[in-house]
Amino acid sequence: MHATIMIQGTTSDAGKSIFATGLCRVLKRKGYRVAPFKPQNMALNSAVTIDGGEIGRAQAVQAQACGIPAQSDMNPVLLKPNSDCDAQVIIQGKALSNMDAKAFHNYKSRAMNAVLESYHRLNKEFDCIVVEGAGSPAEINLRDNDIANMGFAEAVDCNVVLIADIDRGGVFAHLLGTLEVLSQSEQQRIRGFIINRFRGDLALLKPGLEWLQQRTGKPVLGVLPYLQGLHIEAEDSIKLHRDTAVAADNDILRIVVPVLPRISNHTDFDALRQHPQVQLTFIGPADTIPACDLIILPGSKSVRDDLDWLKQQGWTSHIQKHLRYGGKLIGICGGFQILGQHIHDPEGVEGSAGSSCGLGLLDMQSTLSTDKTLTPTTGRLSLDDAAFTAYEIHCGISEGHALDKPLTDKSTGCRGAISEDNQILGCYLHGLFDHTEACTALLRWAGLTNPVSIDYQLLHEKEIDRLADAIETHIDIPALLDAMRQPT
Repeated sequence: MHATIMIQGTTSDAGKSIFATGLCRVLKRKGYRVAPFKPQNMALNSAVTIDGGEIGRAQAVQAQACGIPAQSDMNPVLLKPNSDCDAQVIIQGKALSNMDAKAFHNYKSRAMNAVLESYHRLNKEFDCIVVEGAGSPAEINLRDNDIANMGFAEAVDCNVVLIADIDRGGVFAHLLGTLEVLSQSEQQRIRGFIINRFRGDLALLKPGLEWLQQRTGKPVLGVLPYLQGLHIEAEDSIKLHRDTAVAADNDILRIVVPVLPRISNHTDFDALRQHPQVQLTFIGPADTIPACDLIILPGSKSVRDDLDWLKQQGWTSHIQKHLRYGGKLIGICGGFQILGQHIHDPEGVEGSAGSSCGLGLLDMQSTLSTDKTLTPTTGRLSLDDAAFTAYEIHCGISEGHALDKPLTDKSTGCRGAISEDNQILGCYLHGLFDHTEACTALLRWAGLTNPVSIDYQLLHEKEIDRLADAIETHIDIPALLDAMRQPT
């Protein structure tokens, strides 16, 4: 039907990504060829696409909900923060340059050309497009040259649904306040409201819904209940507390992961958080580092700065003590580079040019470069000959004698490393724990005697279906379809 609907939120984390994911699955069930789209995304969780590009992780999950491979056009502008002041700008899947906020603001008109080009390509290929906004359209300081919210909606002339999270409190103020700061033409684009994460008796909410509709003249298209334990990969924020319980027996593996200031692809650990024999804890700057069986150093967008942070937070001495007591250590991507002797950034790819001393736990050094590796890969681990499917997203290469004892077979560019004492391993592979054989082998290596095999991919599919079921039950789907078809 070549139709588009845009999901915008009153705040960040209002439920835009989640709702767009579920709506994609609902439309797929109804027989439509549907694709996700996010004009501009700011996130450090990313995915490799079928055409060899890089997009936000949330759009890859939404593509999964549509039953199609992820492609670069689904997220034509991706910003990956290097610091609080600048970010790497990725256009249609390829890194362009680093820009500060002012430089990117000046670049937006050119970025909009890429956004519209990608959107129109998808619109020709698919029946309908589910578009996700970014942040909130109420950020009036960002309205000039906006490509993420109403600026895009106006450019392609599509209708908008506004979603708000009642679990935060003040949901009616959020919805009404957002509507009030929009221009008249933008207000007309909003075809209705969705209230997310409701707990309790819906009858008690009904007077508020009636007041909102009377005050604004716009319908509430539905109220989504709070879905306890719902697991859909996060766009960027880290959920510190797990919803599923750890088995109450002695065969438990305790894992800790430091929350680096520029941690990337922390979704690598989502499968571990769902594992019944794993107790995974994210450790922030104010947290005490507990004793554990396994420490995992995650990916990083600014690896030398995050290495300095680790040292300042006392992780160096803690890791050394952990290894003395027989604990295991894994480094993934940036975490892998941190394990080496040195990290060189001669071109200032991730900040100021220079070199840093790593933790010195693997005999290797890494050199960053402007060439970014974006590669989906399959192969086998040297651990139990386990099959894996993963992807690489990194700048630079690692070299040294540590690589003489590799983690993987010859199917990957950098084969990773396992230390001579078998306590440390590292690689550039994201998503290793998502696949049953690799996850089981890694957990056994880390010390779990009889690891249970879980099918994380199947679990993920079931969660998307559970979300879609809730949307079909609680949301006015015919009204949404009408909003997609009808001009503003």
